[in-house]
Amino acid sequence: MSAMVHHRYATVEGHRLFYREAGTAGMPTIVLLHGFPTSSFMFRDLIPRLEGYRVIAPDHLGFGLSDAPPVEEFDYSFDALADLTAGLLGQLGVTRYAIGVQDYGAPIGWRLAIRDPDAVVAVISQNGNGYDEGFVADTWQGIWRYQREQTPENEAALRGLFTLEALRDQYVTGVEDPSIVSPDTWHLDHSYLSRPGNAEVQLSLFLNYATNPPLYPALHEWLRSKQVPVLATWGKYDPFFGPDGARAFARDTANAEIHLFEGGHFLLETAGEQVAALIRDFLARHLPAA
Repeated sequence: MSAMVHHRYATVEGHRLFYREAGTAGMPTIVLLHGFPTSSFMFRDLIPRLEGYRVIAPDHLGFGLSDAPPVEEFDYSFDALADLTAGLLGQLGVTRYAIGVQDYGAPIGWRLAIRDPDAVVAVISQNGNGYDEGFVADTWQGIWRYQREQTPENEAALRGLFTLEALRDQYVTGVEDPSIVSPDTWHLDHSYLSRPGNAEVQLSLFLNYATNPPLYPALHEWLRSKQVPVLATWGKYDPFFGPDGARAFARDTANAEIHLFEGGHFLLETAGEQVAALIRDFLARHLPAA
């Protein structure tokens, strides 16, 4: 059997957010937080495999099927995205949950955990970074340059990340057989990123990403003080976040389980069943299903 997935909307702070949901209130809850440049679509095959849980996977504001107000109308930041996620969970009555984070989902999830340390009871990180050594420096140079100086040249270099070919590279880099990755993924992402004004949304978040590493010490203290269970499933050829970012979790919690895969940034596209099995086993021990 597999869990039935519902596709819903909620209005939070005046913004319409799309989210996928399986299970019912009262079940142990998992909140799945996607990264750039995608949406909750990345969890489309994982959610049905998590039967016995309430699973909530929102599209962040500016992504997927959620509202995407222009930068003139909304100040995009990871603090703001975390506020909206917390607001959605509040509306849904979710007060205790595990988080599953990938890429941008990680700094959003870390904020939720730091703000309410008792609410988040376990972490599943799929290339969701929380350590300085997780950054692949060569890939990040362009973003770091833009954070230091927003010149037209530095901006133009980052706009190159929004092309169809660049998005495809995010999905297939490090994948032994790219033919197993559906082109629907990067074509869908490209369609969302191509909406008028969305490039500026993404540039704002590239700039604001500089606020995330300063939060890492608070994340590490939370992991140490609570000895939070962490499952890190990592595509070790991810061009953005290297496997040292996965290994580092073991430094702060004795309850870290690290699994490195032959894969890239979007591991669920190539090892979805294996990752789902690890998640089910991990949650059975740390957040038993209904």
